[in-house]
Amino acid sequence: MQLTMTGEYALRAMLYICSFPTDKKFKIAEIAAANDIPENFLRKIILLLKTAGYIMGQKGNGGGIRLSIDPAKITPLHIIEAVEGEIGLNKCLLYKEFCPRDNYCSIHLIWAAAQKQLKEQLSGKNMLELARQNTEAQ
Repeated sequence: MQLTMTGEYALRAMLYICSFPTDKKFKIAEIAAANDIPENFLRKIILLLKTAGYIMGQKGNGGGIRLSIDPAKITPLHIIEAVEGEIGLNKCLLYKEFCPRDNYCSIHLIWAAAQKQLKEQLSGKNMLELARQNTEAQ
Protein backbone atom coordinates (compact mmCIF):
# COMPACT_ATOMS: atom_id res chain seq x y z
CA MET A 1 0.00 0.00 0.00
CA GLN A 2 1.24 3.44 -0.85
CA LEU A 3 -0.42 6.64 0.21
CA THR A 4 -1.70 8.41 -2.89
CA MET A 5 -1.38 12.11 -3.55
CA THR A 6 -5.01 12.44 -2.45
CA GLY A 7 -4.04 11.36 1.05
CA GLU A 8 -0.86 13.42 1.07
CA TYR A 9 -2.66 16.57 -0.09
CA ALA A 10 -5.51 16.02 2.37
CA LEU A 11 -3.01 15.80 5.23
CA ARG A 12 -1.19 18.94 4.07
CA ALA A 13 -4.43 20.89 3.73
CA MET A 14 -5.78 19.79 7.11
CA LEU A 15 -2.46 20.49 8.83
CA TYR A 16 -2.58 24.01 7.40
CA ILE A 17 -6.21 24.55 8.44
CA CYS A 18 -5.55 23.17 11.92
CA SER A 19 -2.68 25.66 12.37
CA PHE A 20 -5.15 28.53 12.76
CA PRO A 21 -8.02 29.27 15.15
CA THR A 22 -10.96 26.93 14.50
CA ASP A 23 -13.30 29.75 13.45
CA LYS A 24 -10.99 31.02 10.67
CA LYS A 25 -12.41 30.66 7.16
CA PHE A 26 -10.20 29.77 4.22
CA LYS A 27 -10.48 30.06 0.48
CA ILE A 28 -9.50 26.90 -1.34
CA ALA A 29 -7.08 28.91 -3.48
CA GLU A 30 -5.27 30.06 -0.33
CA ILE A 31 -4.86 26.53 1.00
CA ALA A 32 -3.75 25.27 -2.40
CA ALA A 33 -1.15 28.01 -2.87
CA ALA A 34 0.26 27.69 0.64
CA ASN A 35 0.68 23.93 0.35
CA ASP A 36 1.66 23.37 -3.30
CA ILE A 37 -1.58 21.54 -4.09
CA PRO A 38 -3.29 21.85 -7.48
CA GLU A 39 -6.44 23.84 -6.78
CA ASN A 40 -8.79 21.64 -8.83
CA PHE A 41 -7.48 18.54 -7.07
CA LEU A 42 -7.92 20.21 -3.69
CA ARG A 43 -11.56 21.01 -4.49
CA LYS A 44 -12.25 17.27 -4.84
CA ILE A 45 -10.42 16.53 -1.60
CA ILE A 46 -12.37 19.25 0.23
CA LEU A 47 -15.62 17.54 -0.81
CA LEU A 48 -14.40 14.28 0.72
CA LEU A 49 -13.40 16.03 3.94
CA LYS A 50 -16.80 17.77 4.08
CA THR A 51 -18.58 14.46 3.59
CA ALA A 52 -16.54 12.99 6.45
CA GLY A 53 -17.59 15.92 8.64
CA TYR A 54 -14.18 17.43 9.33
CA ILE A 55 -14.77 20.72 7.54
CA MET A 56 -17.75 22.78 6.51
CA GLY A 57 -18.20 25.29 3.76
CA GLN A 58 -20.14 28.47 3.27
CA LYS A 59 -20.77 29.86 -0.18
CA GLY A 60 -21.06 33.48 -1.15
CA ASN A 61 -19.54 36.72 0.02
CA GLY A 62 -17.61 36.16 3.23
CA GLY A 63 -17.77 32.42 2.71
CA GLY A 64 -15.06 29.84 2.80
CA ILE A 65 -14.26 26.59 4.51
CA ARG A 66 -13.42 25.98 8.13
CA LEU A 67 -13.08 23.17 10.61
CA SER A 68 -16.31 21.68 11.82
CA ILE A 69 -14.84 19.78 14.77
CA ASP A 70 -12.06 20.27 17.27
CA PRO A 71 -8.69 19.50 15.63
CA ALA A 72 -7.70 17.65 18.81
CA LYS A 73 -10.30 15.04 17.82
CA ILE A 74 -8.90 14.48 14.32
CA THR A 75 -5.95 12.19 13.62
CA PRO A 76 -4.00 11.58 10.43
CA LEU A 77 -5.72 8.18 10.27
CA HIS A 78 -9.13 9.88 10.20
CA ILE A 79 -8.06 12.11 7.32
CA ILE A 80 -6.44 9.35 5.28
CA GLU A 81 -9.42 7.05 5.67
CA ALA A 82 -11.81 9.90 4.80
CA VAL A 83 -10.16 10.42 1.42
CA GLU A 84 -8.59 7.03 0.64
CA GLY A 85 -10.95 4.60 2.34
CA GLU A 86 -10.10 2.13 5.06
CA ILE A 87 -6.43 1.24 5.29
CA GLY A 88 -5.76 -2.37 4.47
CA LEU A 89 -2.30 -3.74 3.88
CA ASN A 90 -3.81 -6.78 2.18
CA LYS A 91 -7.25 -7.69 0.84
CA CYS A 92 -7.60 -10.42 3.45
CA LEU A 93 -7.68 -7.73 6.14
CA LEU A 94 -10.39 -5.70 4.41
CA TYR A 95 -12.60 -8.46 3.09
CA LYS A 96 -13.04 -11.42 5.42
CA GLU A 97 -14.47 -13.58 2.63
CA PHE A 98 -11.48 -12.89 0.35
CA CYS A 99 -9.33 -15.69 1.74
CA PRO A 100 -10.46 -18.76 3.68
CA ARG A 101 -6.99 -19.22 5.21
CA ASP A 102 -7.02 -16.22 7.54
CA ASN A 103 -7.63 -18.32 10.65
CA TYR A 104 -4.43 -20.36 10.17
CA CYS A 105 -2.22 -18.34 7.79
CA SER A 106 0.98 -17.10 9.40
CA ILE A 107 1.34 -14.37 6.74
CA HIS A 108 -2.15 -13.10 7.60
CA LEU A 109 -0.95 -12.64 11.17
CA ILE A 110 2.02 -10.57 9.95
CA TRP A 111 -0.25 -8.37 7.79
CA ALA A 112 -2.66 -7.91 10.69
CA ALA A 113 0.12 -6.92 13.12
CA ALA A 114 1.68 -4.49 10.65
CA GLN A 115 -1.69 -2.91 9.87
CA LYS A 116 -2.43 -2.53 13.58
CA GLN A 117 0.94 -0.79 14.14
CA LEU A 118 0.39 1.51 11.17
CA LYS A 119 -3.06 2.54 12.41
CA GLU A 120 -1.72 3.08 15.92
CA GLN A 121 1.08 5.29 14.54
CA LEU A 122 -1.37 7.33 12.46
CA SER A 123 -3.63 7.74 15.49
CA GLY A 124 -0.84 8.54 17.95
CA LYS A 125 -1.10 12.30 17.57
CA ASN A 126 -3.99 14.54 16.71
CA MET A 127 -3.96 17.33 14.15
CA LEU A 128 -3.80 20.06 16.78
CA GLU A 129 -0.61 18.55 18.22
CA LEU A 130 0.89 18.16 14.76
CA ALA A 131 -0.03 21.72 13.78
CA ARG A 132 1.65 23.04 16.94
CA GLN A 133 4.77 20.96 16.21
CA ASN A 134 4.86 22.35 12.69
CA THR A 135 4.55 25.93 13.94
CA GLU A 136 7.30 25.43 16.52
CA ALA A 137 9.65 24.00 13.90
CA GLN A 138 9.33 27.04 11.63
